[in-house]
Amino acid sequence: MLRISSLFVCFFLLFSNFAISEQLADGIAPEFAVGRSSKSLVKAKDFMIATANPHASKAGYAILRAGGNAVDAMVAVQLVLGLVEPQSSGLGGGAFLVYWDAATKKLTTFDGRETAPQAATSALFLDDEGNPLKFFDAVVGGRSVGTPGTVRLLHEVHKAHGKLAWKDVFAPAIELTKAGFEVSPRLNALISNSAETLYRYEATRHYFLSEEGVPLFPGTVIVNKPYGKTLKAIAEGGADAFYTGEIARDIVETVQKAEGNPGVLSLEDMANYKVIQREAVCANYRGNDICGMGPPSSGALTVGQILKMVEPYDLKTLGPSNPESWRIIGDASRLAFADRGRYMADSDFVKMPKGLLNEAYMQERSKLLGGTSALTKDEVSPGNPPSDHALLFSDDEAIELPSTSHFSIVDKEGNVVSMTTTIENGFGSRLMVRGFLLNNELTDFSFRPERNGKPIANRVEPGKRPRSSMSPTIIMRDGKPYMAIGSPGGSRIIGYVAKTIIAHLDWGMDVQSAIDLPHLVNRFGTYDVEAGTSAEQFIPALEAMGFKVKARGLNSGLHGIVITKNGLEGGADPRREGLVSGK
Repeated sequence: MLRISSLFVCFFLLFSNFAISEQLADGIAPEFAVGRSSKSLVKAKDFMIATANPHASKAGYAILRAGGNAVDAMVAVQLVLGLVEPQSSGLGGGAFLVYWDAATKKLTTFDGRETAPQAATSALFLDDEGNPLKFFDAVVGGRSVGTPGTVRLLHEVHKAHGKLAWKDVFAPAIELTKAGFEVSPRLNALISNSAETLYRYEATRHYFLSEEGVPLFPGTVIVNKPYGKTLKAIAEGGADAFYTGEIARDIVETVQKAEGNPGVLSLEDMANYKVIQREAVCANYRGNDICGMGPPSSGALTVGQILKMVEPYDLKTLGPSNPESWRIIGDASRLAFADRGRYMADSDFVKMPKGLLNEAYMQERSKLLGGTSALTKDEVSPGNPPSDHALLFSDDEAIELPSTSHFSIVDKEGNVVSMTTTIENGFGSRLMVRGFLLNNELTDFSFRPERNGKPIANRVEPGKRPRSSMSPTIIMRDGKPYMAIGSPGGSRIIGYVAKTIIAHLDWGMDVQSAIDLPHLVNRFGTYDVEAGTSAEQFIPALEAMGFKVKARGLNSGLHGIVITKNGLEGGADPRREGLVSGK
């Protein structure tokens, strides 16, 4: 890798006070934002793409402009994202795709989530005394690495739905590995925050830090030749070039020999990985079908529950400036997260209740929101959804951190891509192979396999996919796609997506304004309000209602497109570097 630094930038940063967001209360750092950038609603007639990075948006735009479709652009975007924001997603991670095929008029989802190795046991994240490991003791190293799914997803979906040649869609990313890209202020801040753990392993130390161990400055140009060679191999050999042969051997060797924290990923795990095509999970809200990814993602179910519980209330009249709207939304989220923690996990391994979105059940839960004050801790508990089996699970305590990336694409034929992609925590396991980072996705499992003699649904099991909150969404209206939306943000993804949908459908905001709207998110009792925004005005009222409230950085990465009668409208999150491009 070649780096070229700007001396001016070096001195500027050395002598300026470079502020970044606060740590999480439990000491775990989120992906940091470097301020807000002003974004404008983008309109187009033929096609549109919204991603978290200008390089990725430009690559996808070039593919669409050259006659490619949404799936062709999807591959190009992901390959570039893995280069320019490697801390968030890439070849070493996994993804969920919600896809509308305009030709067949079918909505479906593709599960490219990582899987636990066959050698993984329920004690994977327990110490010698049977207690859960500290989070970063589990994350950093090979123990946390699951079998990557992104490459197989890209190849299989492209084979079925792509238009251009497989090799052709690799061209933008391969060219960028040669030309290089500049480290952005955001990437610099993220490297700075994770410098200690990045320093532990030689590959990440040499890639992200200077010879003196200093994080790469903004303006530094990175030329990633190893990543280019990896892309070329996959372009020529397809996904098999990644899951078998030299690349797979290097991945497995890196995981198994990770100093201080080796993992159990094997060549058999790599060779046997499968993408699963699943039916979309949909909840009707205000006459729209809100469709997304089902288990192992909790996204569509939990977003759907929040929306169904608030639906009986007149949020339109209340409006976004009324604390009462946020009381209803916040407590609906708490109730939905209670069900999520008890019941939701990989449904190929866990028999989940079938009635989590049952109309009568949702109406019953919605009635709990009919008061004027916050629900007490005792009132927020898992419900009893309709089920055809005994519900004997204990509540989960898995930590899911806010890294990840989301992009939305609509092509001129009307195909729609809504894809959320991740390596989990920022910089994943901190293990780097052939120019890309490996995930730490296994830490999305509950570290404890059981509590009080009851199994936890999201416990570690061989071949199982850890529960996720990724919520790539396509809203259907009158049988046609109307909106594509999604976000990174750990388990707060669910709140970010639900808020944006409510802002658009109930409060009439265009997609950019809905994304811009300050965040208020309540998952487990504490009401998080976005620091430095107008959301802070609600703190006194929410506290008077009985909520515990905390102002903090809430760094989403919402990227959405709305399909109107007059064309396409797109929005990018001002909290990140995203760009909407269209024609």
